[in-house]
Amino acid sequence: MSTLVMAVIDEAATSSANLLLWVVLPYVTAATLVVGLVWRYRYDKFGWTTRSSQLYETRIMRIASPLFHFGALAVIGGHFLGLLIPQSWTDAWGVEEHLYHSLTMPLSLAAGTATIVGMALLIYRRRSNARVFQRTTANDKVMYVFLASAVVLGVSASWFASGLFGEGHNYREDVSVWARSILMFQPQPEHMAAAPLIFQLHVVAGLLLFSVWPFTRLVHVLSAPLQYVVRPYVVYRTKTPHSTGSRAARRGWEPSRRD
Repeated sequence: MSTLVMAVIDEAATSSANLLLWVVLPYVTAATLVVGLVWRYRYDKFGWTTRSSQLYETRIMRIASPLFHFGALAVIGGHFLGLLIPQSWTDAWGVEEHLYHSLTMPLSLAAGTATIVGMALLIYRRRSNARVFQRTTANDKVMYVFLASAVVLGVSASWFASGLFGEGHNYREDVSVWARSILMFQPQPEHMAAAPLIFQLHVVAGLLLFSVWPFTRLVHVLSAPLQYVVRPYVVYRTKTPHSTGSRAARRGWEPSRRD
């Protein structure tokens, strides 16, 4: 087989892989996420919970939970900022690329580090505490694998992009362009195919994480106790009219009576 034919075959295989990874996989992930969340809400409302284990251990959780959750919130905010705002916009605002990275990279690395440390402590707590570990399901273990892979690869990509260990990389010229093209239903897989391997691995890990999201405890991220804002006051009534004793009730604390 000639070299030219081999080159054509290799290019076709590469194009097919890029199409599968950077066009098909994102939309399959989005469909799985949406359909899975709808299914979970309709048929497993009582399972839509974090299955909190705070009752069994609090010492480590007091440190690990805030570190992980606040770090993750900052990481999510950084992703929206870096992926959805084009570089041309920040250039037009007078924020040059060097200044942009100087401002965002320290925050990104700090948020990622806090997320990893918090997650590591949560995993250690779950494994070292017998009562917590007994209530860890196989589903939880799978979730932690996907979550840890996405987070660790994301922090590694941030270190790579920062230029602290090399020349650095401007992900807003390829990864961000690809992400916006997917959201606008005008996919441009060539941009993601040109990105460094560490960014490709992070994106694949992130997509796989979103694919399993609806079927794990991570669904609690989409829950908020909004009903408490408009919920009526809880009225407490005494069992007998004489249960307050002979002392007169203070103003505002009089026992309620039914008409």
